[in-house]
Amino acid sequence: MSIDFENELNDAQREAVLTTEGPVLVIAGAGSGKTRTIVYRLAHLVEEGVDPAQILLLTFTRKAAQEMLARAEHILGRPLTGTSGGTFHSFAYATLRRNAMDIGFDNGFTLMDRTDSENICKDVKDSLKLGKGDRSYPKKGTLLDMITKSRNKELPIDAIMEREAYHLSPYLDDINEISDGYAQFKRNHALVDYDDLLFHLDKLLEENEPLRNQLQARYRYIMVDEYQDTNLVQARIVKHLAGTKGNVMAVGDDAQSIYAFRGANVQNILDFPTIFEGAKVIRLEKNYRSVQPILDLTNKVLDGAATKFDKNLFSDLKSDKLPEVIYPLSDQSQARLVVDQILELKRKYDLHDIAVLFRAGYQSFPLEVALTRIGIDYQKFGGIRFHEAAHVKDVLAFLRLVLNSHDLLAWQRAMEHIKGVGPKTVAKIYQAIHTDDQKYMAKITKKNDTLRDLLNELDALRKMQPRPGMVMERIMAFYLPILVEKYPDDYPKRQAGLEQLGQIAAGYADMEQFLGDLSLDGDPDEEKRKENAVVLSTVHSAKGLEWSAVIIIDLVEDRFPSRKAMQRAEDLEEERRLMYVACTRAKQCLKLFVPSSVYNRASGMSDPTLPSPFVLELPSDTFDRLNESYGGGLEKRLKASQSTAPMRKDYSKTDNPTSSTKQDPSKLGFCKHKIFGKGKIIARPEPNKYKINFPGFGIKTIIGDYLELL
Repeated sequence: MSIDFENELNDAQREAVLTTEGPVLVIAGAGSGKTRTIVYRLAHLVEEGVDPAQILLLTFTRKAAQEMLARAEHILGRPLTGTSGGTFHSFAYATLRRNAMDIGFDNGFTLMDRTDSENICKDVKDSLKLGKGDRSYPKKGTLLDMITKSRNKELPIDAIMEREAYHLSPYLDDINEISDGYAQFKRNHALVDYDDLLFHLDKLLEENEPLRNQLQARYRYIMVDEYQDTNLVQARIVKHLAGTKGNVMAVGDDAQSIYAFRGANVQNILDFPTIFEGAKVIRLEKNYRSVQPILDLTNKVLDGAATKFDKNLFSDLKSDKLPEVIYPLSDQSQARLVVDQILELKRKYDLHDIAVLFRAGYQSFPLEVALTRIGIDYQKFGGIRFHEAAHVKDVLAFLRLVLNSHDLLAWQRAMEHIKGVGPKTVAKIYQAIHTDDQKYMAKITKKNDTLRDLLNELDALRKMQPRPGMVMERIMAFYLPILVEKYPDDYPKRQAGLEQLGQIAAGYADMEQFLGDLSLDGDPDEEKRKENAVVLSTVHSAKGLEWSAVIIIDLVEDRFPSRKAMQRAEDLEEERRLMYVACTRAKQCLKLFVPSSVYNRASGMSDPTLPSPFVLELPSDTFDRLNESYGGGLEKRLKASQSTAPMRKDYSKTDNPTSSTKQDPSKLGFCKHKIFGKGKIIARPEPNKYKINFPGFGIKTIIGDYLELL
């Protein structure tokens, strides 16, 4: 029985399935049936008489490949025996095993796992006599991360360090030396790591023309899933296997390329039509997940992208309810308002069908406390539940000692950071404190300044009985040097989490209440999807998932987009794609939270924020705006009073607007600057000042006198 493509697929899907010859790029918008298209194309090829052994399906997980093959077999009603389906790495491993001599391994090679690679880095470091006695020296896992990121992004280690780990700069020369030693060790011992699989295969296919021709002849039909997630070497492998005119179909969405930190390069999918001659581009734009008002908003998020494949997502799912943009007075009241929204949403949806998304794991800390306080269960993906993080436990140990000097476990945790104080000494100190043995205490503190300072600080805080916020301030001042020394590899990220904890503390008047709300039990089944628990997730961890209701928090500059991303144009572009991914997870309800101020730990005050540029760009007819009133409720703001206006045509297209006629500057349009060139106005913080996104330069605030409004 032949496959009923007419009824099983929409027009664009059917075109992608039936176009089997030559290069094809399928731009699959979020929720547009990407997997269904690949599955039906597999089935169609075999139904048309293609030998399954001539098909190569490359995916990013083995599970994805197996599911696609199984679904294609179900459609056909027979097995796809001989089809090669799997990850880039598994394909590379199988090919290299058959051609080991050609890559210099006459007696074969051994594939190492992550633990093996870390241990070799450590052995190389030790053999070079590096880091002896330096407690802040990067750990073996961090050393390997720097090496593997450098290889995957094909950038020198100093460039990786400058972008992602500037605090490790003092160790640059050492890490370069360890990287060279690591590569030499692998060569000497016929060892290969996961990165080597790809680079050895690339080199082999580049240099061995007979093998390249043989593989091109064998795999007449190549399909690559999630092409936007490929790195440079993976894209070269695809080109080697397909040639420039081969039957290769790449499926992906440039707007969902969010893994640059792993080496993914969005340029691979953007350049596909240039690399593969005569490539046909097919867009899957019909969305089967979200109601149309959500898609109207997400389409506008993409409008501001500098480089992209144009797409306009549409849906048969209608709704008369617009997404909401909610402005809490502060990030401290944001958590309370989000909980209120969750309580309202749970009347309509199961808790596990409600998700709160955020840019970085620490941003959910206040919400975790608020949910626990009222007994709503949650499950967190990406980042770590704050009460399980080691550095948070460290600080909580000090806080517990302020409240209760008899807490032996807290003494043990607090003392483990002090040189010269081991478990036995802790027991003696504990005993001496509680028997008032001042002679022993004088003796032990006389030769240990850090211990004396800690005990004096705890005594002072107990006498003062200050509010939790003040205690956190003083404990943080004491703990910060410990944090830097104990967690040298990632202390900036941990410090951000502790600052969030300080913000939570500032909202409490009572220390006992504060610690009570923080003393939560861990979740041993965290990896399992839980019923009846709200999902808290980073946007990266949410990709590929969907919920009926989605709330996105902290949509302000320095949080989403992140502070680092504001410095580089390509990083800001990836943040825009993250915003698109976040919004397209929502099926029926989308709420965006934009706190008007954030707590500043240094000043103890709240600082005003600038809304995320991705929110400022949204036309006012795509959302309803609600402001938190000083009474704590939400008030709907009338459309007429909203300052945002519909975006004009994207300046990044080839038919750029060239008219120099000046327009009403209150309408957020485009402008030109003598140095930065053309840019998009995204905000007007003061009457004659403009906040502008300049491609290649990022966001700048400029006085209107120096701009030509277009």
